[in-house]
Amino acid sequence: MTRSNSSPSLLIVLLIIFTFPIWFGIVGGLFGLIVGFFGACIGVIAGIFGAIFGAIGAVFGIFDWFSFPHIHLSGFRFFIIVAIIFAIVMMSRSTKKNKG
Repeated sequence: MTRSNSSPSLLIVLLIIFTFPIWFGIVGGLFGLIVGFFGACIGVIAGIFGAIFGAIGAVFGIFDWFSFPHIHLSGFRFFIIVAIIFAIVMMSRSTKKNKG
């Protein structure tokens, strides 16, 4: 008389089928943890580089600011100064026309 061994193998198959979502979630969570760790490392390295280059830029900015005489009208600063002068001229002209 031969005995059937299908009972333990059926139990193993059912155990694998029912616990698959749990294992899948654990693997996905570990993958997310590893990817998040690498992302945090890259963020910390980028923050360190940003702090270093920001400090270097601040030092050069301070030396540039205190150089005398300091007349540097380029780019956006020049546009702002011209816009302010234009606004003052236009306001003075409009007040002269309104008075008489």
